[in-house]
Amino acid sequence: MTLTIAIQAGGASSRMGQDKALVPFLGAPLIQRVFERVVDLGDEILVTTNHPQAFTFLKARLVSDLLPGYGALGGLYTALSAANHPLVAVVACDMPFADRRLLAALRDRLIETGCAAVIPRTESGLEPFHAVYQRSACLPLIKAALETGLRRVDSWFTQARIEYFSPVEIQRYDPHQRAFLNVNTPEDLKHAEQFALRENL
Repeated sequence: MTLTIAIQAGGASSRMGQDKALVPFLGAPLIQRVFERVVDLGDEILVTTNHPQAFTFLKARLVSDLLPGYGALGGLYTALSAANHPLVAVVACDMPFADRRLLAALRDRLIETGCAAVIPRTESGLEPFHAVYQRSACLPLIKAALETGLRRVDSWFTQARIEYFSPVEIQRYDPHQRAFLNVNTPEDLKHAEQFALRENL
């Protein structure tokens, strides 16, 4: 099955003080780094954003949020609605160590099982923004959740057949779970850059 990669860049970035998708990470916009880490996996790549004009430097289809103000769930709805392929890998723009191999494993699990989504489950919780979704199975459930006023990205999970990738399974591809590291503040950014340089990542 063909795969769309959707990078979510619609967050408020309030703790960063500027649009974190565009903040420099080792000399390039953070979203550029995420893009380059995952682009080869997909047959299509798109970016969901409230400011598409800011991302014209990317070789990606830019998609404005269909439901501005509906938070993370609205962003997921936009990504799945805009995708042209049956499977959609969703990644947040603030994950400098997004892992192509892990996303490929999630995609393969979804194809094998025919489930609605495959989402990593870490000891800290679920990672729905480094996950793979089956468009046709998930979109109606997300739409129904939004129509009833729900905003949490996991508010529809109990209605779907979802496979959860366990910490042991994640460890095969990402032993230290660095793929899920988010850069939310200038301090986070500094530490992530130092880590990337130290580990040559």
